Amino acid sequence: MPTAEANISPRLLQRYRDEIAPALSGEFNYANAMQIPRITKIAINIGLGEAVENANAVEAASRDIAAITGQRPYVRRSKKAISNFKLREGMPIGVSATLRGVRMWEFLDRLVNTALPRIRDFRGVSDEAFDGHGNYSLGLTEQVIFPELSFDDVDRVRGLQVNIVTSAQTDAEAKRLLALLGMPFVKK
Repeated sequence: MPTAEANISPRLLQRYRDEIAPALSGEFNYANAMQIPRITKIAINIGLGEAVENANAVEAASRDIAAITGQRPYVRRSKKAISNFKLREGMPIGVSATLRGVRMWEFLDRLVNTALPRIRDFRGVSDEAFDGHGNYSLGLTEQVIFPELSFDDVDRVRGLQVNIVTSAQTDAEAKRLLALLGMPFVKK
């Protein structure tokens, strides 16, 4: 049975289909519509080194990620013990969420149009954070830039990492895709 969420088309996805995909096709001369780069998933991650001493940090970070993304994150656990960090195997060390589909497009729209402009002294994001395969990594120092979080409800300001995975073959194609989607790149 289809959900109500399936009938909703996010405005950024609609813009991608109507304007951005044809522009990319004309710019890079793709022979097939399946060659046009698209965003496949967005992964959001918060590392919690403090979780070794503070057990409540995992719950607080999970609450923050859930509010930002609209889905429950999964807790990342350590794979091996490291005695210098008082870390045992299986201890929680982070929370992560992977977004696909409608939630992914809505999160990207909120990130580009609402959250990034709320960063203090914001000039743009680096255009050099691509991995060589068309994926982009963005590190944010505060999770409170998202309007879903109230500064009063946050126990501690934490940074988070946003990885945007695309189907682009090169960084140039991925950069152009993200630029057309509204990502404010600046030359570093």
